[in-house]
Amino acid sequence: MSSKNHHAFHETRLRVRYAETDQMGVVYHSNHLIWFEVGRVEMMREMGFSYRDMERDDGRFIAVAEVKCRYRAPVFYDEEILIRTRLKNVRESVVVFSYELVRADDNALVAEGETTHIVTDAKMNVAPLPEKYLTAFRAATGK
Repeated sequence: MSSKNHHAFHETRLRVRYAETDQMGVVYHSNHLIWFEVGRVEMMREMGFSYRDMERDDGRFIAVAEVKCRYRAPVFYDEEILIRTRLKNVRESVVVFSYELVRADDNALVAEGETTHIVTDAKMNVAPLPEKYLTAFRAATGK
């Protein structure tokens, strides 16, 4: 990712809460998926979009179809994590985001992943993304 320009990813910073850890003080694995969502929502917000508006104004929903996460290192209570989110691929009805979770103090990669989303209408039928999203998302992928 470092070879990409600085527009390639959106960065969100968070501090690990005690409730996110297990008995050993390590972040429970499913929280990484929640952090992916935080990164995705914040990236879209920075682009001027919100899920709420997309659902309410455009009748489009972005359903998670697949999640991949590779865990590289444990994450502990009170550590600061950078969620680096980028749009990897955009097609008319499919959006793919990729993520890197990085420990803020030493820049260590703790996890990386990807989510694939299917765009649907309110009845959960596959539907195309409205043009304004498609255009902005494609621009964000650099393609």
